[in-house]
Amino acid sequence: MKLLPPTLCAATMALFQSMAGAAAVVPECPKSIQEKSIQILDAPSSWAAFVGSPLYLHGAAPMSGPPEQLGELADFKQKRGKNTWTSTYQLDGKFPEGKWLACTYGESDQVTLSQRLDDSIQVCTFTYRKGTHVGQNDIAIRCQ
Repeated sequence: MKLLPPTLCAATMALFQSMAGAAAVVPECPKSIQEKSIQILDAPSSWAAFVGSPLYLHGAAPMSGPPEQLGELADFKQKRGKNTWTSTYQLDGKFPEGKWLACTYGESDQVTLSQRLDDSIQVCTFTYRKGTHVGQNDIAIRCQ
């Protein structure tokens, strides 16, 4: 068996590490927003507010710009499986306000948590599966 010289081994290892480091890191949507994090401000007088359960993850998608700009992307491909459905978004266009990941919570997407994505990301795939709670979806996100 022939061994590689140490300098070649080190160079090869550095190349693999730089390639791994170059992959864009995609955040994972939190599974829920806990009830203690939800506050009801300005409730009508004489009314007491109570939040009895968390809001569960319902949806996720990339956006053009931060969520308050409502830059939802309409161009995506969807594929349905037996117990899953997948949406794929091409993100190779211009995004002057950046590419963002929006994670929505509650059955009607009442609350959004978001995070800016790396500008180098070109495509994102979101694979949905029904969760264990009403309105909850488990979502696997893969971006390149």
